[in-house]
Amino acid sequence: MNDLEMAAITDPGVVRSNNEDCVSTDLKNGIAVLADGMGGHKAGEVASNMAIEVISRHLTDFLTKRSGAEAGQVLEPKFLREAIQLANTAIYEVSKSRPDCAGMGSTVAVAFFYGDIICVGHVGDSRVYRLRGNELAQLTEDHSVVQELLSRGLITQEEAQTAYNKNLVTRALGIEDSVNPDVRERVFRESDLYLLCSDGLNDVLSDEMIGTLLLKYGNDLGMAANRMVQEVNSRGGPDNVSVILIRTGKEFERRTQ
Repeated sequence: MNDLEMAAITDPGVVRSNNEDCVSTDLKNGIAVLADGMGGHKAGEVASNMAIEVISRHLTDFLTKRSGAEAGQVLEPKFLREAIQLANTAIYEVSKSRPDCAGMGSTVAVAFFYGDIICVGHVGDSRVYRLRGNELAQLTEDHSVVQELLSRGLITQEEAQTAYNKNLVTRALGIEDSVNPDVRERVFRESDLYLLCSDGLNDVLSDEMIGTLLLKYGNDLGMAANRMVQEVNSRGGPDNVSVILIRTGKEFERRTQ
């Protein structure tokens, strides 16, 4: 197996009538992007869609225009960081110029594959997990008030799960004129399973439950994604919920045709 498998789903949930999440997968270029928008009057939908569009376009443009002289250079982390920063600028400018979009923003999580590397970028509290064998690991650290309290040892993990302010993010696209995304490379292994999700998933399901569902249904990525959303909705579905699942082969080679 020398390629990637991907599956994605986004759902409004049970409580909310509109969906401010957005997902995108590009199997050919090894790109997956998930965004969770925020803002009234459907402005969150505008922000998350802009995040997906700008990031996806910038990364594919980079791959298309990459010169032969750059072929041996690892430039993906640089361009992923640029893509996220461009999305921030685009959302910020629209929020300032359109009254109906004032104050809008979005979280984002991105997986960008090349060779045997996954480059993960994120802003906000949308997460990336990895299931390797039977071990589930969270690869991103939330940019949130609760995570800061956790990191300082001021609250426990159990208290964080039920904290009233657990959805307050400290970093998001479009809130300020610049943003500092976290971007990190990791070596992947054959049959790793990566999960990108909005907080609508992990706010309802514990990491233990997420791992259990991935282990049970992970051989069929489409089924696994659907079962995770179904499980959230069976527990009240209080928020939009989005999932992207990616299984890795030995190495990723971009398709040229």
